[in-house]
Amino acid sequence: MEDASGRDRMRAQIVEVAAGLLAGGGRDAVSTRAVAAAAGTQAPTIYRLFGDKDGLLAAVLEYGFATYLADKPPFDPTTDPIADLRSGWDLHIEFGLANPALFLLMYADTPPGKRPAAAEAGIAILRTRIRNIAAAGRLRVDEDLAAEMVQAAGSGAVLALLAEEADRRDPRLADAMFQAVVAAITTAPAFPRAADGATAGAADTEIRAVARADAGAVAAANALRARFAELGMLTDGERHVLGEWLARITH
Repeated sequence: MEDASGRDRMRAQIVEVAAGLLAGGGRDAVSTRAVAAAAGTQAPTIYRLFGDKDGLLAAVLEYGFATYLADKPPFDPTTDPIADLRSGWDLHIEFGLANPALFLLMYADTPPGKRPAAAEAGIAILRTRIRNIAAAGRLRVDEDLAAEMVQAAGSGAVLALLAEEADRRDPRLADAMFQAVVAAITTAPAFPRAADGATAGAADTEIRAVARADAGAVAAANALRARFAELGMLTDGERHVLGEWLARITH
């Protein structure tokens, strides 16, 4: 009878073999017959360990996210939360372009509501980076929306680049997407000048001032929400009311 350690080793070997076939030939290359042959086992072993091909691909998906996290160095925040966000963004882009088939499985073929635990760990790192931007008083939207926007923009950039032949990819795309999403979620970007370089009129100046004030109020509320755990001087009731007020400001 096969012991648990032997079963785990066989399972890990099959997953690694399947990931290699995926990298070399895409999803169609990951057939139970091909995986079994490459792993030096029989198809019934794969059915016993994974149920079916979908179960095997789910295991490869988990493996992909674990590999993705392993490629990320331990998060050591600096004094510049935007630079920290950029560091994570660059790693995401690099991983996607270096592992196209695996990235497509991870971000284009994941069944709704079935995100692996390793994927949640990666999102937690992103949320920490977003929380640090909020704590610095620079986040103009709520943290959940900011994290979703960064994730969508980063994965969208990789998918757009992968859709082109390698020699036709525009290396400026990922950088432009990052600048755009940062402009959308932080208070850093300034309003553009008029196309002819003229100074804005009085009405336009007033509109811009109001917009900056609104962004500043949201950023301040986000900063306070990010440090909510430090407000030990408030009662539970006061914290609840303050939390509702801050949520109203930031949404």
